[in-house]
Amino acid sequence: MRIKSYIFPGYVILLLVMFILPFYGAEGYEIAKNTTSQLGAQNTPNSWIMNVTFCILGIGTIVEAHIHLKRYWVHKILLTLFGLGLISTGIFQHAPIIDGIPYSLTEDKLHSLAASVVGFSFTMFAFSTAFIEKNNKRRILAIIKGLISIFLSILMFQVTDYTGIWQRIMFITAFAWLIYLFYRNNLRKAY
Repeated sequence: MRIKSYIFPGYVILLLVMFILPFYGAEGYEIAKNTTSQLGAQNTPNSWIMNVTFCILGIGTIVEAHIHLKRYWVHKILLTLFGLGLISTGIFQHAPIIDGIPYSLTEDKLHSLAASVVGFSFTMFAFSTAFIEKNNKRRILAIIKGLISIFLSILMFQVTDYTGIWQRIMFITAFAWLIYLFYRNNLRKAY
């Protein structure tokens, strides 16, 4: 039986975009140092590609939440907030990385707020998933994913020369875990 995934296509697009678009974006963009939000920054070449990717991931995540978390309204709300935050990061764009380019400070602040919602709601979702998992190993995995999200967030602000690496690891592991969560062999029995 084949299970359709609404997250997986967006995940594949994200992987391609976050590693290929830097070569076609803002001059001076560095994968190690700059974030994916900066790929989608205001008045930046090809920024629409990153912003559409955020929206695709957000929509896919919301659909998955409503399909798979019907009985768990707190979890569904947290994952829906995560998806809405992703969509909002695509709509409200980061400030450009190049000085002197005009941009909207309000839009940049809204982007930062949306990004904070993404981080907080995902971390809370990961920790809360430990309470609905029926298997101890998967409970521990959910807690570890929440801790990894916190640890990588701290690294983003403390070891800023590698902010882009930390954020990419966070995205790669977060969506890989969500795909695993919803598409492991006994999904139908677990939720």
